[in-house]
Amino acid sequence: MSASPTPQATSGFGLRTREALGKLSGAQKSKVGVPAYLRYVNRRAGGWIAAVGYGLGLTPNHLTALSALFSFAAIAALAVVDPGPAAAAAIAVSLLLGYAFDSADGQLSRVRGGGKPSGEWLDHVVDVAKTSSLHAGVLVSLARFADLGSNRWLALPLAFGIVNITFFFGMMLRDQLGGKPAKPTEAPSGAGAGSALRSVVLLPMDYGTLCLAFFLLAAPTAFLVAYGALFAFMALFTAQSFVKAYRTLAA
Repeated sequence: MSASPTPQATSGFGLRTREALGKLSGAQKSKVGVPAYLRYVNRRAGGWIAAVGYGLGLTPNHLTALSALFSFAAIAALAVVDPGPAAAAAIAVSLLLGYAFDSADGQLSRVRGGGKPSGEWLDHVVDVAKTSSLHAGVLVSLARFADLGSNRWLALPLAFGIVNITFFFGMMLRDQLGGKPAKPTEAPSGAGAGSALRSVVLLPMDYGTLCLAFFLLAAPTAFLVAYGALFAFMALFTAQSFVKAYRTLAA
């Protein structure tokens, strides 16, 4: 008869990590209305981070703190470092790591059996601070290091920050007031709200896409084209979403 596993074996890092991955496979959020980077890259990366965090005995707040560390380190570098190719790549990678850890904290919470309101509150506060600081960092970087030809370009990150924060707050308040629309059923054949095509169409709304744009930071013209296109899409999507939200709440 084989010996029963020791307590150390049953509670070891590897076993706990595999346990977490098993739980996450059946506890993922809906794919409906989810942009492609978040759907195919960030959630998967966040799942692996959450599983490792579970294996190490970390809490969701630990992962939120690591998300903030990577994100704000990148934003600080954005404001103080002349962005050559290596610096631009480091900023983009650090922002993407912060995004992955931001996905991981919620997944770790589900593995552990649900989170506390304080943890959700902390996660949202970090998200708001990160978003507003990022666009402020872009403004500082452009003002200090880019040859723009006109200071009018500095209105772009100012406007992007305003729209981003207004959208975030507006959608959160809509949900709190009971105006969140019901998610449509995902179509099994790749059509509809949960389709891969719709995920690609929504890519400009994905924070990951914004992070990827920072790889272009060493080439200010290319960066401004990408950043400006993302702002234009965000502004149009926000206007459409707010009209829909207002009509839903008014009804």
